[in-house]
Amino acid sequence: MSIPTLHVTLISETFPPEINGVANTLGRLSEGLLQRGHRVELVRPRQAGDPLGAEDERQLLCRGWPLPGYPGLQWGQVSMHKLIRRWRRQRPDVLYIATEGPLGLSALRAARRLGIAVVSGFHTNFHQYSSEYGLGLLARLLTHYLRWFHRRTQTTLVPSISQHLELERRGFDNLTLMARGVDSQLFNPGRRNQALREQWGLENDDIALLYVGRLAPEKNLGVLQHCLHAARQHYPQRHIRLIVVGDGPQRSALEQQLPDALFCGALRGEVLAEHYASGDIFLFPSLTETFGNVVLEALASGLGVVAYDQAAAAQHIRHGHSGALAMPGDEDAFIDACNWLVEDPEALRRVRLNARQHASRQGWPAIIEQFESHLHEACRQGLGSLAPQPPTTLTIKPESSTPRG
Repeated sequence: MSIPTLHVTLISETFPPEINGVANTLGRLSEGLLQRGHRVELVRPRQAGDPLGAEDERQLLCRGWPLPGYPGLQWGQVSMHKLIRRWRRQRPDVLYIATEGPLGLSALRAARRLGIAVVSGFHTNFHQYSSEYGLGLLARLLTHYLRWFHRRTQTTLVPSISQHLELERRGFDNLTLMARGVDSQLFNPGRRNQALREQWGLENDDIALLYVGRLAPEKNLGVLQHCLHAARQHYPQRHIRLIVVGDGPQRSALEQQLPDALFCGALRGEVLAEHYASGDIFLFPSLTETFGNVVLEALASGLGVVAYDQAAAAQHIRHGHSGALAMPGDEDAFIDACNWLVEDPEALRRVRLNARQHASRQGWPAIIEQFESHLHEACRQGLGSLAPQPPTTLTIKPESSTPRG
């Protein structure tokens, strides 16, 4: 029996070629739906590189406003009435709202007016980020808004078990676990490039500590300096260098704090994959992730990953087997985990092999299939499912080769 095709509208403030986890995920989901025969419409802010006339029946481009603290990203703004007129002409079967700003709110209101099913995604911990940007007093208000917003959709897709439990604790309901995948053909240890390592000033037995991600306060990047200092202090015989891939508002400050680190800027595609594979130990000190796609990319690239025991790391790393974990907030344990991999080349080799083996089974096709099933289920439920319901509970099944919701 063939699965009916859907007209799916994706609403997001960010989308490829922008470089961030939300854009990457939305790009993968969109591409996967198209490959499975569905019709996909995109509603997003206009990007700098969009040509005139880029708007058509497949996408609606709206006005964008700069997002404070996030140069290059923006809030989208479109009137509810414009969406209603568009969707009355060509009615979607279901919306997927990935961001909860003014654009997402307008889409939610229009969908409820027209009786269109809505699935939402919880992609970014803005309520936690607010305190990092000096807006701590707004965190509680923002949490109330996010809870209100997501309760008005059929279900909210969350990417990690820890995120599910955290949102449940904060009173969110109708939550469904849907993990993320990784392209293990692109992110592959075979892309290791000795010539690139030589440009970094490293030989075969030297250690490249790698960070990939946004250079922003919420990423807890002060830990990078502490790890580098501790590793060099404890193992002066090892040549250790920090490689930083990414950009953001903290870049200039980090360059001053880490004068001998190499800052590569934002990278994508095969160049990014080559940088991953040419590293040795991946440091990911963030405490605010909903998932952390870069963790899976680093594992697929065969790196020894050091991270806090939450989000993607908690789901995909067995401490001492396929990576090294520290309890959230325990910086000393994080540094010790990094030192363990620096100190013991055999342990690092074993961890890297196990990391690659695990990540190679975490492909996107199964995630796309899950996403498709959630969209179909929302269509079957209709708006009647939005009546008040008791909070859902999370059942964690035994680990399998592919994350399941």
